[in-house]
Amino acid sequence: MTTADSQIRSYPFGPQSGLDEDPAYEQARRAGTLTRVQMPYGSPGWLVTRYDDIKVVLSDPRFSRTATLGKDVARSTPAIETDMSILSMDPPDHTRLRRLVAQAFTMRQVEQLRPAIDEIIDDLLDRIEADGTTADLAQALTWPLPVRVICRLLGVPIGDHARFAQWTDDIMSVVSTDLELIVRARDGLIAYLAELIAERRAAPADDLLSRLIQARDQDQRLSEQELVVFGMTLLLAGHETTANQIGNFLFLLLSRPELWQRLVDDPGLVPQAVEELLRYTPLATAGNFPRMAIEDVELGGTLVRAGDVVIVHVAAGNRDETVFEHADRIDFDRDARAHIAFGHGAHHCLGHQLARAELQMVLTTLVRRFPRLRLAVPAEEVPWRIERLVNGVSALPVTW
Repeated sequence: MTTADSQIRSYPFGPQSGLDEDPAYEQARRAGTLTRVQMPYGSPGWLVTRYDDIKVVLSDPRFSRTATLGKDVARSTPAIETDMSILSMDPPDHTRLRRLVAQAFTMRQVEQLRPAIDEIIDDLLDRIEADGTTADLAQALTWPLPVRVICRLLGVPIGDHARFAQWTDDIMSVVSTDLELIVRARDGLIAYLAELIAERRAAPADDLLSRLIQARDQDQRLSEQELVVFGMTLLLAGHETTANQIGNFLFLLLSRPELWQRLVDDPGLVPQAVEELLRYTPLATAGNFPRMAIEDVELGGTLVRAGDVVIVHVAAGNRDETVFEHADRIDFDRDARAHIAFGHGAHHCLGHQLARAELQMVLTTLVRRFPRLRLAVPAEEVPWRIERLVNGVSALPVTW
């Protein structure tokens, strides 16, 4: 059995550019044990790359998110995590907060938002079409769409959308020299949300913030800090991740024209294709969201001792050949619904229904309106955002 005395590898294994999986992940999955790694920041930890092991970590209460708060543990970002949020809470606190939030974030609410999403997509595509036969989809579609949707959901005035987008972009940096920039962006976003919440408390509107303010369970409301931190969490998760995934999906489809043509020929395949692309596409550039073992646990052939930190890399689990045959291929005929792109267990992404709706709707509309869409440059010349927590194109030049 492997113990903490194992050889420590530097992690991430190599620079991330594009969506190809580093061969070291496959080696780690086949090793039969966890991999001891030194992250860019903090103390060493155990990297978890196998599907079944990842699901255990994400669901077993012996692996605590809360225990890592305020500690210089293994992590991808320069800032030490200190905020108690829905992403960092353990049950029963997490259960209470999620139950309160879920009352205002249901499938019914997402369905009610669909006409607005359709309107935003059509407006953006109308502008693209009016400008000629070429465009940068990253700037014209993939970034403005999610920020407009999440701001519509939260009730953020349209004039503040650009500020929100800049704050989220700054917060997602993994560069140590950007620490002051990250803190400044985080503080600016928190101050803005606190002010907006105060306005909604005085004059409720038909938006998510107003519903969260009113949410209660046995006369217990969300605290002011919980409201602000959840608003920030929702913005980051609902904007940054979805924006990057739209761009990633489009890059994959357009760099493999046979995949794009399948959706053009059969738009009804889009929901199934989205699930396969969610499985295949590595959104995170590396493992994140550290958890600390609160007692000794044997996991994947490794003894993880109490106090040790584990880091899961969900994207590696979604390429696990023992679960998904020919996992390194995109196969729209595959039933990929077992993927863990939205996590697993108590922390399964609360906004997964909204993310799915946006991804499905934008692809369905694009294949209908721009069936001849194609990359305007060779795939290898498409530029990628670097030194970020998530993968994404920095530009996506297309023509039709």
